[in-house]
Amino acid sequence: MTAHTKEKLHGDLPSASSKAASADRKELAAIAFERTRMPMVVTDARKSDQPIVLANKAFLELTGYEAHEVLGRNCRFLQGPATSPIAVAEIRAAITGEREVSVEILNYKKSGEPFWNRLHLSPIHGDDGRILYFFGSQIDMTEYRRIEALEASEHRLLMEIDHRSKNVLAIVDSIVRLSNADDPALYAAAIQHRVQALARAHTLLAARGWTSISLEELIRQQVMPFAATRAIFSGPDVKMPAPVVQPLALVLHELAVNAAHHGALAAAKGTLSISWKPGPSGAGFNIRWQEVGAPTPPKLAKRGFGTVIVGAMVEKQLKGRLEKTWSEEGLLIDIEVPAAGSTSA
Repeated sequence: MTAHTKEKLHGDLPSASSKAASADRKELAAIAFERTRMPMVVTDARKSDQPIVLANKAFLELTGYEAHEVLGRNCRFLQGPATSPIAVAEIRAAITGEREVSVEILNYKKSGEPFWNRLHLSPIHGDDGRILYFFGSQIDMTEYRRIEALEASEHRLLMEIDHRSKNVLAIVDSIVRLSNADDPALYAAAIQHRVQALARAHTLLAARGWTSISLEELIRQQVMPFAATRAIFSGPDVKMPAPVVQPLALVLHELAVNAAHHGALAAAKGTLSISWKPGPSGAGFNIRWQEVGAPTPPKLAKRGFGTVIVGAMVEKQLKGRLEKTWSEEGLLIDIEVPAAGSTSA
């Protein structure tokens, strides 16, 4: 700093100070600049490209550079491939306008490691009003951002769990209300098995991190306990989003139970064939459930819970369509789940 500059530049007065401290305020300010844990730099606004003329120890520790690597350079050496041009433009405009600015910008250490920097720039004018320096302070916001993102993620997860819990409870409520049996023990067993089917689907979802689930995996999970080696599965890899899994799991469970008690799997030579494919243009999916050797039901047979819940789950929960056809060979059920129900892999 030249003698001419000393005459033209006077620092801000402390907001609180004793007489003794006021007398030493310049020296104390220099000590505070160097010893503070907040990274700080000063750039010379009178020279082209705003070179750094002062940098404290905290700045060097944050960025990983040595003193000789930062002095005389513009602070843009901290920028990198993912630095926002909008943030850079905001800083540039503040420097041009000789005004204060605070902005969060993604910067890079010497090692290449990125860090979020809350930068505050403040102009320093001489006694005659001319711009002399810019003072810059930095706060490393990387950890704060990480915690903030984690909290937001946890909040979304809790909201999603709340939503899914309500859906599952609604299904359980339907199970309790619509299950029918004259014998209390049979009634309790029917409810227990249906809730267990939901629990198996829930376990599958948890194991996959509540992301998309393979349609084949869900079908096999719900059908194999009843079909053993008497079922044939065929179809391409189709993924379902999490909200589809539990309603469809209950549908498959009811169909499998019905096949085992009254349908093809109850007959000595009955067989079960389940195939699936993506819907039109890969949107949604279709399931074909075919029982060969299933006895034809009586024409005046009462609609049981299984029939009611299957229709409700497909048409109301999944917004799909179900078509049941009886023939001499047995039972054919076509289930169509629309685009919102799945994604093709």
